[in-house]
Amino acid sequence: MKLKILLVAMVLLSTLSSASGYTREEVMKRGVLHCGVSPGTQGFSTVDVDGNWRGMDIDICRAVAAATLGDAAKVEYMPLAADEAFTALLSGSVDILSRHSIWTYTSDSALAVHFAGIFYYDGQGFLVAESLDVKKAAEIRKVKVCSPVGLAANNNLADYFRENKVDYKLVPYESLDLAIKGFQSSGCELLSLPKSQLYGIYHELNEPKNSILLPEVITKDPFGPVVRQGDDVWFNIVRWVMFALVDAEELGIRSDNIAEMKISNRLDVKRFFGLEGSGGTGLGLADDWAAQVVGQVGNYGELFDRNLGGGSVLQIERGMNKLWRDGGLMYSPPIR
Repeated sequence: MKLKILLVAMVLLSTLSSASGYTREEVMKRGVLHCGVSPGTQGFSTVDVDGNWRGMDIDICRAVAAATLGDAAKVEYMPLAADEAFTALLSGSVDILSRHSIWTYTSDSALAVHFAGIFYYDGQGFLVAESLDVKKAAEIRKVKVCSPVGLAANNNLADYFRENKVDYKLVPYESLDLAIKGFQSSGCELLSLPKSQLYGIYHELNEPKNSILLPEVITKDPFGPVVRQGDDVWFNIVRWVMFALVDAEELGIRSDNIAEMKISNRLDVKRFFGLEGSGGTGLGLADDWAAQVVGQVGNYGELFDRNLGGGSVLQIERGMNKLWRDGGLMYSPPIR
């Protein structure tokens, strides 16, 4: 996998200077944001019954469009498989990747890309068949694992099982969908993926009560949007859009109270709305860019709740994704 990434980089770096350019100007001239997303990950990127894209990744795209274009609806989504996502970004086919991309040393250093930050802290976990009769990972002694061929998570799994002296057999499938079907038909007893993804798989199983999502995680999987190197203005826009989502939650600014908060006398709130300080000057955006983000998309807590938390079928606890003041890792530099 690492070699494949390096080869892709060598082929595409020659086109980078023309592809990256000044993305903000290109997006504004075009009047629409081109966003690369995953073909379907519950809670992050799916199409609803009305044909509308929904999910945490989708809301990041919408937030960037709201900040740059003043309209969160001005997004064209390009569903991309993992092996074509970075190619699409580097070639200029998309302006941003927001597709459950994991920030690792390899992904950050082997390609001419920047991760604009972390919007979801995750880790690789285990979904096991009830018949395996375990309640935690340490109890696994022998197991068959259904997995797509070439999945990077398999390397993490091999390391974990070797260290913990687990006798395991990898049952390969051509795709994740086939691996899930194999799990449901008792072709194996375990699936191992980022835990947020396992939540979605669990709720889509024919008989979820016959499966158990174990509490442990065996890796650090930080997710975030990705942009091309060489365009610091665009990088800063995407990064500060994410900061604004978190900062708004900390300040108590929500999509349903934004009119009330705009007349607040608090200086930190006034700066958020661009009524004090430099506004959007540093990013080349309108002074009310952050207000557009929250007014049209919501703050980070709203995004989490409706896509992953209590307002969704997944019912994922925020855990590390709580604000720093609540014991989590979500933290934003101040807008001042």
